[in-house]
Amino acid sequence: MRLYNYFRISKPSEAKVPADQVDQTYKSLRNKTFWGITVAYSLYYICRMTLSVVKQPVIDGGILTASQLGVIGSALLFAYAVGKFMNGFLADYCNIRRFMGAGLVISALLNLVMGILGLTQSTLGISSLVLFILFTVTWCANGWVQSMGAPPAVISLSRWFPLRTRGTFYSIVCSTPYLGKFLSMVLTGAVVAAFGWQYGFLFAMLGGLAGAAVIYIFVSDTPESCGLPSVQELSGEKMRKSDSMPTKELQKHVIRHPGIWIIALSCSFVYITQYGLSNWGVLFLQKAKGFSLTQAAWIIGFSESFGIAGTVLSGWLSDKVFHGNRALPVALSGAVCLAALCAFMFLGGSAVMNIVYVGVFSLAIGVVYCIVGGLMALDIVPRKATGAALGIVGISSYVAAGLQDIISGFLIQGGSDGVEYNFTAVALFWIAACIVSVVVPVVAWKYLREKIV
Repeated sequence: MRLYNYFRISKPSEAKVPADQVDQTYKSLRNKTFWGITVAYSLYYICRMTLSVVKQPVIDGGILTASQLGVIGSALLFAYAVGKFMNGFLADYCNIRRFMGAGLVISALLNLVMGILGLTQSTLGISSLVLFILFTVTWCANGWVQSMGAPPAVISLSRWFPLRTRGTFYSIVCSTPYLGKFLSMVLTGAVVAAFGWQYGFLFAMLGGLAGAAVIYIFVSDTPESCGLPSVQELSGEKMRKSDSMPTKELQKHVIRHPGIWIIALSCSFVYITQYGLSNWGVLFLQKAKGFSLTQAAWIIGFSESFGIAGTVLSGWLSDKVFHGNRALPVALSGAVCLAALCAFMFLGGSAVMNIVYVGVFSLAIGVVYCIVGGLMALDIVPRKATGAALGIVGISSYVAAGLQDIISGFLIQGGSDGVEYNFTAVALFWIAACIVSVVVPVVAWKYLREKIV
């Protein structure tokens, strides 16, 4: 019961903000919450991406194989998929500040466990098989607590922002994974290159604890809990019928909504492509193109930062330029994304050219990811069931991303021609997923708009 009371959504405050201070207080708390969520969720990714940075030294050290690392990475993604589904439904009822902060603290501690296991492996005589099992279990647990990040981050927008501006602010929050990946690739990559792969996990732990501190200092749960009116009253927004319905009933409606499942299918293929390059791009640059760990991490990390521009741009493009038409920017960006992915996988070039390839890919897929993976779903569901919609899209997306990690690992580690590394098959796999991720939402969008609640 104490745990329930700690995490449940805050009750309206009995102390009310004076009428002449409402607007100023609302804007101040809203901005603090928004930027707190944005910074903290980017630091969630530092605790999630560590394994992607350390793959090459772990493989070269004979500690684990590429296929084993693929299984470990997929364990996180499968746990994240189930966790995002369940935590998406739970977060609709929760205090977003406490829920999100707890997840990041535990994720930081699990990175600490990974680092300690790596440092003590030889001292304690831990075999490769035992280490593989321990890493898989620990990284699986990390996947679960990582799923406590996205639902409260998106729900905070529903609680604090009116519908007319939600697309723009959602696109900024949606850019935080790219910022987190950039920080992880560059900073964690530098730590690994200087001190060893084990210290990459220890650095991620520090980043996670810093993010948790940001959450507890800056984020507020609801306007009502701070003595303010609801966001509908504050913004003068017209109340929907769904705003007065119980959350449980709205969540049931979301589960039965065919549009959510179409979006979930589309987003699954977005994640196959996106996580394929994010999780294996550093290894690909080292083994197929001959770059060092530091160079490869910089190329992927710096290029990922272009995704920030893509996601931020997507909200403005779809709201202002295309007037709510989500399909057209997806189609245009998808074509650019496909061309850039093909160039990266099949063309050579210097570090600068590879940054261009991956940078354009990240920019374009950032638009696709933000619109398909979030805005389309948010457009067609009630405000109070945002977490449920995110959970359904999330479980589909991350199951697909997890399968991608296993399939990619096996395709890379010795293809049919018996070579040690084969990136041709995995390139075709990612390209096919990219095509499907764009075609499905573009074709289905007209139908989805007719199903808006």
